[in-house]
Amino acid sequence: LTEAIALAHDLGHTPFGHAGEDALDRLMGPWGGFEHNLQSLRVVEVLEERYPNFPGLNLTFETREGLAKHSRHDHPELEEFNPEEAPTLEAQLIEVADEIAYNNHDIDDGLKSGLLSLEELEELELWREVWRVVNRKYPHGGRKQLIYSAISHLISLLMHDVASETSRRIRENGIETLEDVRRFGHPLVGYSSSVAEENRRLMDFLYRRLYCHWRVERMRAKAERMITELFKAYIDNPKLLPEKYQRRMQEELPQRVVCDYIAGMTDRFAVEEYKRLFDPDWRV
Repeated sequence: LTEAIALAHDLGHTPFGHAGEDALDRLMGPWGGFEHNLQSLRVVEVLEERYPNFPGLNLTFETREGLAKHSRHDHPELEEFNPEEAPTLEAQLIEVADEIAYNNHDIDDGLKSGLLSLEELEELELWREVWRVVNRKYPHGGRKQLIYSAISHLISLLMHDVASETSRRIRENGIETLEDVRRFGHPLVGYSSSVAEENRRLMDFLYRRLYCHWRVERMRAKAERMITELFKAYIDNPKLLPEKYQRRMQEELPQRVVCDYIAGMTDRFAVEEYKRLFDPDWRV
């Protein structure tokens, strides 16, 4: 179950990450908005066409619930998943693992791109701790090797803390059954209080030093423009779309069909599609 939720929960991600998601949410505002977690659920329930007699992938309730409860907002269409109840431990685990993964990937990307420096990371206790460990362990290691090892150690540190703290919460609260998990009023999977505070500082650091960097803002602006212009072009002229989507537009809300098409693009495909439509020198 954990693996199934992990593999499926990002299927709804747009090209260009959160910048693409924000653009689609703005464009789809009058028609229900856009959220990548709900789009993941839409992919496995509606958009995938594997069987002749019904849409979707025929996934279990618990797998689909794990996707639905990854959403940060309440949606009437999710009532079947009993939003007042806590999700399974497996779904809670994905929530935390997702955060660990993207925070550490962002550190790696920030260092590789030069948007972050090792000196800046020194303000974080979590980083100072793992950096000391890897430098003691590999005194002659090169910069790239030490960074890679430090990130690996940081992931391991966070994972072990979550495992230990979650075990403590389950044990001390007498959790024995799935019903106990669902009735419990707070997340059972999570960090210890001390590591939670250090992780909060890490996320605040990434927001200030990386996500608000002027170069990142430029990339965000370019992504916003590409998504917006693609969306408008398809709405104005549906014949620009593949025939499958043209047929859907005759039976479904056109804006949602276009949203589905754009949300399914990779970064590279979106850039090339933008050039195909708007660059006169680009091959159609």
